[in-house]
Amino acid sequence: MADRTIENDSTDVPEIPEELERVLVFALDEGKEKLESGADLIPFTALIVKDNLFLETHPGDDAEECFAAAEANVRGARGAGGYAFCYDGYIETDDGVKDAIIAEGGQPGVDTGYAVAYLYAMDDDGALTFEAEPAYIGEAPNFMEALKEPVAYGADEIDEKYAAEDEGDDAGDECCGAHDHDGDGHCGCGCHGEAE
Repeated sequence: MADRTIENDSTDVPEIPEELERVLVFALDEGKEKLESGADLIPFTALIVKDNLFLETHPGDDAEECFAAAEANVRGARGAGGYAFCYDGYIETDDGVKDAIIAEGGQPGVDTGYAVAYLYAMDDDGALTFEAEPAYIGEAPNFMEALKEPVAYGADEIDEKYAAEDEGDDAGDECCGAHDHDGDGHCGCGCHGEAE
C-alpha cells in the first residue's frame, strides 16, 4: 500500500503539536508491533476524542479504497482533537527505496498535516530491523482541515460512537495501549467503556 506521494523539499523539521506527535508515534508503535508479531498491517486511524483514543481499521482492495475510507472516517469525526492514519508503505530516499511504516496526521482547522515514519529493512530470513527514531517525511493532507476545535461542537453534534464513553457504553473496539491493564482488564483510560 504505497500509492501516495508526500513531497518534502525542505530539510527543516517543523514543531509538531505535542498531542498530535503523541498520536502519530502511538500509531507508528502500533504498526511496528503488528509487523513484528508477523501480522499484516491493515491501514488504521487513531482518533483523539477527549482523553480517549479510538482505533479503526480501513481494509480495502487497493490503496485508494483504504485512503478513502480513512479520510471519510476522519472528516466525520466532529469533536476529535487530532488523528493519525497509519499504513505500511515505502519512501524514496537518496539511498534508494526504503520500506516504512507511515503515519499521517493533523488537527481540526489546520491547513496541512504531517507525515512521519519508521524506516525498516527485512533480511533474507524475514527478520525486521527498524530505525530507532521516527523520521519526518513532510507535510501531508489534513483530513481534519474543515473541522472545528472539539470545544466548538455541542454534545448533540458529536458522533454517538465517540460520545458513548460519557454514557458508560463501549468506548472503542481496542485499548488505547497507553496503559497496563489491571487484573480485571481495566487500565483507567476509558477504553472498552471503562470509567476513568
